[in-house]
Amino acid sequence: MRLGLIGFGNIALTLLGQLAETLDTPLEHLVVLSLPELAGDTEARLKGEFAGVAREAVVVTDAQALLSHRPGLVVECAGHAAVVAHVPAVLRNGTEVVIVSIGALSDANLETELRAAAIEGGTRLILPAGAVGGIDLLAALGAAGGLEVRYRGSKPPLAWSGTPAENTLDLGTLKEAATFFTGTAREAARDFPKNANVAATLALAGAGFEATRVELTADPAAPGNVHEYSVVSPLAKYTMRIENLPSAGNAKTSVSTVYSVLREIRNRIGPVAI
Repeated sequence: MRLGLIGFGNIALTLLGQLAETLDTPLEHLVVLSLPELAGDTEARLKGEFAGVAREAVVVTDAQALLSHRPGLVVECAGHAAVVAHVPAVLRNGTEVVIVSIGALSDANLETELRAAAIEGGTRLILPAGAVGGIDLLAALGAAGGLEVRYRGSKPPLAWSGTPAENTLDLGTLKEAATFFTGTAREAARDFPKNANVAATLALAGAGFEATRVELTADPAAPGNVHEYSVVSPLAKYTMRIENLPSAGNAKTSVSTVYSVLREIRNRIGPVAI
């Protein structure tokens, strides 16, 4: 496989570590799109701790240079701004893209642009399940219409640092669970871009951004990043609860998000996809 990565932060590093441990043979080629000021460090780490991941690895600093290396699949793991800056061009080129920063699609204009770019390029924009389960069932039920979806995200207080939660809660001294946001999935993904990708995933798979109701909670007793949601449809009803461990070095991201992307890659390499 010829794999492209947009970003070289916590998610990309964890993903490369998992690829090194789980692939039977190295990738044919790896190209990483890095910020210019970080390109040197990125190249050094690829040649050092990740030397065995791919037979050939290069670092670039723009989407056209990325595409010049002909990746068969590109994974975005660099945040909403990177989706805006790079993903439309990759899709128009005809290259499949897995987006980790799914909350970026809460911008209706960007969602429209990405869908149009994928159609123009004759390719697909792939939205992995990430930190939440049951997306296959939710998407299947969505075809029948009439969905009611409610989501609650709970994380330890400090996992909400740097977000609007700080405007209403003293996260450092919180002693009991406190819900600080209630609204739509569009509002949640817009206001909490590093914490509410799950809300966006549920909305895109099911009832849409406006109809998906969201609560966000800071809870000192949370065992990790906890995602709970309920679905009512004319065909079925179900409730899901997932307790995820945070990714090493980033309490805002569940480590299972990385494994979800790993699954997308392995499904394209192996003889069986599941």
